Amino acid sequence: MRYGEPVAVVAVTHASTAALAGFLSSLREATTEPLDVVIAHLGPPDTSDGVAVIGPGVRVIEAGDVGYGRAANLGVRDTTAEFVVISDPDVTWEPGSLDRLLAASDRWPQGAAFGPLIRTRQGTVYPSARAVPSLKNGIGHALWGRWWPGNPWTSAYRQGRGQPAERTTGWLADTCLLLRRDAFDTVGGFESENLVYLEDLDLGERFTKAGWHNVYVPSAAVVATGRQNGAADRARLAADRHRSVWTYVSRRYAGWRWWPVRVVLRGGLTVRSAVAKRRRPRRASEAN
Repeated sequence: MRYGEPVAVVAVTHASTAALAGFLSSLREATTEPLDVVIAHLGPPDTSDGVAVIGPGVRVIEAGDVGYGRAANLGVRDTTAEFVVISDPDVTWEPGSLDRLLAASDRWPQGAAFGPLIRTRQGTVYPSARAVPSLKNGIGHALWGRWWPGNPWTSAYRQGRGQPAERTTGWLADTCLLLRRDAFDTVGGFESENLVYLEDLDLGERFTKAGWHNVYVPSAAVVATGRQNGAADRARLAADRHRSVWTYVSRRYAGWRWWPVRVVLRGGLTVRSAVAKRRRPRRASEAN
């Protein structure tokens, strides 16, 4: 444990600055270590009361019209701490939870990312520690995950069965993550251009390829309220999400031998995107 050494916290905000007061209040109860807090704000400068309530000692970076990954990278670059938390502001920390993540980093010296157990407002456990999807599991989850949540492909991908236990995993949801700074810098941070909503999957996969571990730490827990997407944004968000998935799978299954697979995947994503535009608004945590 690094007693007395600062822990950096980067909260990426957009339309959720009103949640900052609760986020910061619970954060102070989550650790005994000093904190270096950066708010990386997306979009136009916030003129609401959300940023005003953060108080002294918290820096605000106006990231402008960039994606989540680039905003997070800007926030991390504004810090020098050995460990950095990247989190949505719609998170409430349970007391001592950040200290438990830091303790896990001592147990896992090759750990690059450490993710807490994430509960929804309703008290259910969100499957935030997942496998990197195989072609079979990815297609099965995409086809059946919403209508048949217990299907074998979704279960293999989400790894949600059984009692939560500390373990390594393929990737961790970036709703709330503790990152080892030198590992994050080694892999170049988040993909900042093309992988909207898949930045965390891509980061976890690159950590593994570089010899690091993604570690699920359910002894640490947070509650994520999630953000609601309005109907006016639904078409744009669905298009962005499926464009990002296509970028990811076309990279993974590149080359002429995979051309038939890419054709099928492209068609399936087009249909899924069209269906998604007509659904009810979804929380960000439901996207995958």
